[in-house]
Amino acid sequence: MIKIIRHNAFLFLIIILSSFSAYSHQGGIKGNLTDSLSNEKIVGAVVYLVDNNQVTSTDLLGNFYFPDVHPGSYKIKFSAIGFLAKVLVVEVKEQETTQISILLNPAAINLSEVVIAQKGETGSSMQTLSKIDIDLRPTKSSQDILRMIPGLVTAQHAGGGKAEQIYLRGFDCDHGTDIRLTVDGMPVNMVSHAHGQGYADLHFLTPEAIDYVDFNKGPYYAQQGDFNTAGYANFNTKNSLDKSSLKMEEGMFDSYRTVGMFDLLGKDLKAKNQSAYISSEYVYTNGYFESPQNFNRINLMGKYHGVIAENKILTVSLSTFNSKWEASGQIPERAIKENIITRFGAIDNKEGGNTSRSNANFILTSITDNGGVFKNQLYFVNYNFELYSNFTFFLEDSINGDQIRQKEKRNIYGYNSSFLKNSKLGSKRVKSEIGFQLRYDAVKDIELSHTAQRKITLNRLALGQLNEVNAGLYVDETLSLTDRLVINAGARFDQFQFEYVNDLDTGYERKIKTNNIVSPKLNLYYTFNQNVQFYVKTGTGFHSNDARVVVTDSVSNTLPRGFGADVGMFFKPVKRLLVNAAVWGLDLEQEFVYVGDAAVVEPSGYTRRYGVDLSFRYQLFDWLYLDMDANYTVPRSLDDPEGANFIPLAPTLTSIGGFTTKFKNGLSAGLRYRYVGDRPANEDNSVVAKGYMLYDAVINYTKQKYALGLSMENLANVNWNEAQFDTESKLKNENTSVSELHFTPGTPFFIKGSLTFFF
Repeated sequence: MIKIIRHNAFLFLIIILSSFSAYSHQGGIKGNLTDSLSNEKIVGAVVYLVDNNQVTSTDLLGNFYFPDVHPGSYKIKFSAIGFLAKVLVVEVKEQETTQISILLNPAAINLSEVVIAQKGETGSSMQTLSKIDIDLRPTKSSQDILRMIPGLVTAQHAGGGKAEQIYLRGFDCDHGTDIRLTVDGMPVNMVSHAHGQGYADLHFLTPEAIDYVDFNKGPYYAQQGDFNTAGYANFNTKNSLDKSSLKMEEGMFDSYRTVGMFDLLGKDLKAKNQSAYISSEYVYTNGYFESPQNFNRINLMGKYHGVIAENKILTVSLSTFNSKWEASGQIPERAIKENIITRFGAIDNKEGGNTSRSNANFILTSITDNGGVFKNQLYFVNYNFELYSNFTFFLEDSINGDQIRQKEKRNIYGYNSSFLKNSKLGSKRVKSEIGFQLRYDAVKDIELSHTAQRKITLNRLALGQLNEVNAGLYVDETLSLTDRLVINAGARFDQFQFEYVNDLDTGYERKIKTNNIVSPKLNLYYTFNQNVQFYVKTGTGFHSNDARVVVTDSVSNTLPRGFGADVGMFFKPVKRLLVNAAVWGLDLEQEFVYVGDAAVVEPSGYTRRYGVDLSFRYQLFDWLYLDMDANYTVPRSLDDPEGANFIPLAPTLTSIGGFTTKFKNGLSAGLRYRYVGDRPANEDNSVVAKGYMLYDAVINYTKQKYALGLSMENLANVNWNEAQFDTESKLKNENTSVSELHFTPGTPFFIKGSLTFFF
C-alpha cells in the first residue's frame, strides 16, 4: 500500500513538474494602441487573438497583454469604435514576450467590425452602444446626450435654467431621484436639495467636451450607490482635443451660442502622453415665450491629463458655471380656453432664478507592476441655487399670489478610491474590484419662502442648516467560469448620517439620525460568440430620502430599497445590425418624499414596474445608419385598488430613432423623431398627460479648416406639452380653485445655424 502511494505521488510530481516545464516554455504578447491622429492612447479597444480565440481590451494607458501563449505565429485583430480595424501577424518565441506598438487610424463607424461582447467584460456591450450613438447622433446640449439612454425622456418647465424633469423605466424621477448622474466621477445629484431630492443639473457640462457616456439601467452595479434604482449615467469629458475650434451659433428667438475649445500643449507633447485644453461656452436666448427669458449661461473648464511618472496618470480639471433667467412657468388649460392668455403666455411672468457651480477634480491613477489599477480621486463643489416659482397662482394668497423662493448655498467634499486587478483562480480568469466612496454635503441657509415680485419676502416657510455624510464600500468580483459563461457578484455597504437644524424653531435643536444599507448584486453573462451575448441581472439599489424628513420621528424607512431583475441579450443577426432586447421588473419599497415646493411630506406606497426594452443600430450602407429605441412599461402602485393605482406621469410607451448619413466629402445629415405616448397624470387616470411625436433635422458640412451646420427642431410645428402636472390652482378672478392639467408648452418650429473654425 505504501509502495502504491509512493508510486502515485511520484507520478503526480512528474506531472506537476512537466506542466511547469511546459508553462516555462510559453511566451506572451504585450502591446500598446495609439490614435494616429491625436497621438492619444486608445482605451477600451478590443484586441482579439484569433488563433487562440482570446479577447482582451486596452487599459488606461492603451496597453494590452496576452500571457501564457505557446510559441508560434498568431493573427491579432485590433478594433475600436471610430477607428479603422487592423490585423497583424506576430511571432511568439519560447520564454519571450513579444512587444508591439500599433497605430489605429480614425474612421467612420463600421458596424460590421463592432464586437458587442468581450469575454470577461460585463458592461462592454452597453458602452459600445453609447459610443456609437455619440458619434452618430447630433447633440445640442448635455440633455440630448442624456436622452441617448434608451427609454429616457426629459422635460423642461422653467425657462431652460432649471434642471430638466427626467423619466425612465416607468419612473417620474423628478429632477434625478431615481437615476444616479456623475461627471468624471463627481456627483451631479444634490441630496436634500431646496427644490427636491436628487436634483441633478447638468447645464454646467458643455456638450462638445463630452467624450462618452458610461450608462446602464437597473440597480445591478456595485460601483453605483445612492439614486441608482432606474439606472445611472457617468459623463466622461475628453482628455485631449484633436484640434482647437471656435463655434458660433445663431437661431430664432434671439438665440446665440459661442463655444471655444483650445488645445494648450500641441501634438508633440501628446506623443509624450501630455495634454491640456480649455473649453468655454456662452449661451443667450429670449426664448419662444411672450415674456423674454433673458437667459444667460457661461461655462468654463480647464483640464490636464498626462503621464507624470512611470505608470502614473494625473487628471486635473477646474470648471465654473453661472446661469440666470426669467421664466413663464406652467399654465392651466382653462386659461387658454377662456382666452386669458395665449399658449405661450404666463400667469406669473416673474418666475426664474439663478444658479452657479464651481468644481475642482483631481484623479491619480496608478498602474501597478502586476497590472492592477489603483485610482484615487478628490473633488470639491461649490454650488448656489435660487429659484422663483408659482404653481398655484392665487390659491393660498388671493392678494399677493403664491410665488415661492427656494434657495441654498452648498459645499460638497468628496473622495473616491478603487483598486482593480485581473488575476486567475486556478485556470479561471477573475477580475476583482474594491472601492471606497465618501461624500460630505454642507448646506447653508436652505430655504423656502413665500415671496412677491421676487423682491419681497412675505413669509419664511422653511429655513435651516443641513449636513449629510455618505460613506460607501463596495466589492465586485467577475469570474469566467468557462470561455463563455461569466458570473459577476458584488455588494456595497452604505452608511448615512443626516443632520438638520431648523432655524425657524424658537429653540436651537440639532437633529441627527444615522442609517445603513447593504445592496447585493448578482449578474450572469453568457457569450455564445463575438456576435451574441445573453445576460441575467439581479440586484438591489436605493435612493436616500431628504434629511429634513429623515430626522423626524415619524419616518422609519429612510433608505427605500429597489429590487430589480433584467433578462436580455445583445446580438448581431447580420454583420451590420446590432440589437439589444430585454424584459425587466423593478419593485420599490415605501418611501417618504419631501416636497420642496410646499415644505411638506408626501408618503407613497410600494410600487412595481415591469416592461420591455428594444434597441437596434443598423448600417444599411457605408454612408447610411438607422437607429431606434422602443420602451414599454407598466407602472403600478401595489397598495392601492385596481383603477386607482396608476403612478402619475410615469411614461408607458416611448420611442426615439432616426437615420444619419455620413459621406466622405464631409457632408452629413440626420432626421430624428421623439415619441412619448399618453400617460396618466393622476392615480385614477381621469386626467391624462398628452403624448407627442416630434421630428428634428440636422445638416452639417465639415472640412479640414471649417464646418457649417443647420439644425431644425419640431419640423411639423406641432403644439405639444413638455412638462405636465395635475395641479390645483386658482386664478386672480376665480372664486374657487380648479384641479386640472397644467403644462409648459414645448418648443415650436426652431431653426439655428452654426459656423465652426478649426485651427
